[in-house]
Amino acid sequence: MYTMLARRNWVLRLSIILNVAVLLYVGTHIASKTGGADFLEELQDSGRNLAFIDLGQQQQQSAQGTSEGGSTRAESSPRTFDNHLPPAPQSPLIETQSSHSSVPSTIQTKKVPTKPTGKDVSTTPELSAPSEVVSSTKSEQLIVSESALQPLEELIKCHDRSTEPRTAQRSDFWVLYNYVTPSRKYRCFESITYTTHADYTFLDNLGPLLDRWRGPVSLAMHAPGADFAPTVEAIRYARDCLSPLVAEYVTFHVFFGSRHVPKQVPAADKVTLEQANCSLPAPWTNVTSSMLYKSKSKILYPVNIGRNIAREMAATHYILPSDIELYPSPGLIIDFLQMVQRQDPPLKHANPKVFPLSIFELQTGAELPLNKVQLVSMMNNGTAIQFHKKLCPGCHNVPKSKEWLTHPVNPGLHVFHIGKRTGYFVHWEPIFIGTHSDPLYDERLSWEGKSDKMTQLANALVVLSSAAEDGEIEVRISVG
Repeated sequence: MYTMLARRNWVLRLSIILNVAVLLYVGTHIASKTGGADFLEELQDSGRNLAFIDLGQQQQQSAQGTSEGGSTRAESSPRTFDNHLPPAPQSPLIETQSSHSSVPSTIQTKKVPTKPTGKDVSTTPELSAPSEVVSSTKSEQLIVSESALQPLEELIKCHDRSTEPRTAQRSDFWVLYNYVTPSRKYRCFESITYTTHADYTFLDNLGPLLDRWRGPVSLAMHAPGADFAPTVEAIRYARDCLSPLVAEYVTFHVFFGSRHVPKQVPAADKVTLEQANCSLPAPWTNVTSSMLYKSKSKILYPVNIGRNIAREMAATHYILPSDIELYPSPGLIIDFLQMVQRQDPPLKHANPKVFPLSIFELQTGAELPLNKVQLVSMMNNGTAIQFHKKLCPGCHNVPKSKEWLTHPVNPGLHVFHIGKRTGYFVHWEPIFIGTHSDPLYDERLSWEGKSDKMTQLANALVVLSSAAEDGEIEVRISVG
């Protein structure tokens, strides 16, 4: 009896073992055909394909926490796949938009292998307005092909400059730096600053200048003695009455000689508290140079002091030192920065370089040309001529100027010619886009001395070509 019970227990145990083995075999077989495929597919869709990862969809799936089969699974937070990605620049930027998300993401130029998914991602380079700030976290950054343009913040290696008001002495002058500041602020890589100088009788030029420039302006104003009070009134009037662009873009610096200190100098924060009376004529109306305190006191106009003050206070890396009566081509800032961003071969040369602009004079009353086609037409009919052609032809004779006039019009801004200020062009006084690295003007020279601008300049002079007239327009002198 005992032997029979032992055999029965042994058969029962063997049966259980065989049943478990069969169940394991069947389960493994089923998983290899169905469950395994689902698992692999989930791995492929969970973020391995970096070029097409959709953050909005991933976060939504994480919130739901369920799979198609109804089972729950925990989703980990998005991982940082490249700890060496630089922080996203604020502006300008290149944006891309996936087919499932409207969240713009900053593109970092890096090429990685990706699995085809059938989704299309289109990239459109654009220069955003300096006032716009698009935030982006590191997990939102996309990686695309090397064909994308490098952000300007990486190409233009610069540091932001302070725009806080301060007072300091410069040789024999007192300078009120950033005395009146604009509402719009710029990072050092975001624009080009037009730097210039004047007394208050020239402020009527700010209207047409800003209509074409639409960017930051650094203006140093000479206001010795009794000229200071009307200078402050003129600044208020220009900001409140002349054009809203003045208050948006122009930084005013004021300077005067230490022997011609004004009787009263308001604090910087109080200058704009009082509003101008726009029903009255502008403070510069019917005021000539001979009526100024400067002229009556026989003070030489310290032109290069003003030029250097305006240059040094420019907030951007690129600057355009110019005269306030010269009006740049519309769209020059965007065209130039796009050229920098493209990094055409001449821009990659290590040698120092600047970008001169051609200058032209118009007949009194002539309309300002908007592009090269209009300018060439005016040159042909005599309403426009080369700047100072009748006074000093060699001073503004740009290399290859005749070839430039007949060169086909192409969209955008491009390098047309590279030259030097030597030989036939040794007396050339170019107006050019440069940087803070360029030498300052010789402050010993005055406007009355006429040879007021150029110190030795060994930089390569890169002449530009574009659909715009690529230059500046002088409208004061009639060429009759």
